[in-house]
Amino acid sequence: MSETSLPPTERAPGAQPSLSRRSFLNLAGVGAGAAVAVGGRSALAAPATGEPDPNIVPVPEWTKTLGAPVNENPYGKPSVFEKDVVRREVTWLTASSQSSVSFTPLYALDSVITPNGLCFVRHHGGQAEIDPDKYRLMIHGMVDKPLVFTLEDIKRMPGRVNRAYFLECAANSGMEWRGAQLNGCQFTHGMIHNLFYTGVPLKTLLDMAGVNPKGKWVLAEGADAAVMTRSIPLEKAMNDCLVAFAMNGEALRPEQGYPVRLVVPGWEGNMWVKWLRRLKVGDQPWQQREETSKYTDLLADGRSRRFTFVMDAKSVVTSPSPQAPLKRKGPNVLSGIAWSGRGTITRVDVSLDGGRNWTTARLDGPAMPMSMTRFYLDFDWAGQELMVQSRAMDDTGYVQPTKQELRAVRGTNSIYHNNGIQTWLVRSNGETENVEVG
Repeated sequence: MSETSLPPTERAPGAQPSLSRRSFLNLAGVGAGAAVAVGGRSALAAPATGEPDPNIVPVPEWTKTLGAPVNENPYGKPSVFEKDVVRREVTWLTASSQSSVSFTPLYALDSVITPNGLCFVRHHGGQAEIDPDKYRLMIHGMVDKPLVFTLEDIKRMPGRVNRAYFLECAANSGMEWRGAQLNGCQFTHGMIHNLFYTGVPLKTLLDMAGVNPKGKWVLAEGADAAVMTRSIPLEKAMNDCLVAFAMNGEALRPEQGYPVRLVVPGWEGNMWVKWLRRLKVGDQPWQQREETSKYTDLLADGRSRRFTFVMDAKSVVTSPSPQAPLKRKGPNVLSGIAWSGRGTITRVDVSLDGGRNWTTARLDGPAMPMSMTRFYLDFDWAGQELMVQSRAMDDTGYVQPTKQELRAVRGTNSIYHNNGIQTWLVRSNGETENVEVG
């Protein structure tokens, strides 16, 4: 069954699944999951010996003594037992501590909102530390009245909004273009987070300055050492972009652009300029480094796709996955996330046999435009090998393509905009590995 499709200009013929991997994979034993009877036991019995469970009888020590004072951590911290749930780097992708990628631990998260301390971070010139009292945002160029705003000016503006959006780096999954490389969804898909942003529409500020009718583009510039700059079509800027000062109800984190960043819903994360200090209106794009030598898609014939702003529909199963293997036979819950820069996720299908058969997953939680959606599939596992995939669809009719369909159109030269279907091999012992089905 093949419903996978690309946009009209990128449509490629479907293909029956075939194997291509660093090692031979046998699909013969892969099934959709056999029903397993769930055995019960005494609530007091240990699973192996039948003796009283030592974690229930006797009463555990933590119940007999006073706990640690809560005010020792006035901001609050995760449990010490969750110490491994942190952002991580890939050594060979990290040029320096100032030019680095820190990946969100997707495998350990649930729901759709990313905790502030676990949000994906991409630095180009280190983290700027800006005194909010000295912060200024300038609007100039093709406007009637150049303006400068303080942080308090922005916070006092009418029309403040709260919006949940995903931010995804265009290079997310980029290392997978030529085959399975990184073993864990934190590393294959972790250049993403999903937050509630608080701010004011960019349109509010531009309207105050008065955009010249000939203005067609806005240059957004950051205050970090990299002086990140991107050209944004005026139509997008006036539609849904935000000037944000808070994330998930608190001030932006320094690594997320404190005190102010740009939010460009559904478009590649490089355009979400952090530490925003300048907006210039012009009549054409500025051809900055991040839109010429970088963030362009080199095709097989040597041409480059440019200004490929939108992040197309995509999904990934976060559990089971290489960092979250199956541990027990019987009832299990498959979980994952889906998102689309085109609109709202309306459906996610899941396959347990490498794409031969598909089952529609259950979407749960809020379904909002350009925001993550959580999906679940309850299934029984008898210990057979599985080839786990997910396929997202949005309200525009777009269907997430296979990696082979993408490569047939774009080749393998690019590292950007890889939204192909991900495959995890679950072995009979529950261990899970990044593989490909060709």
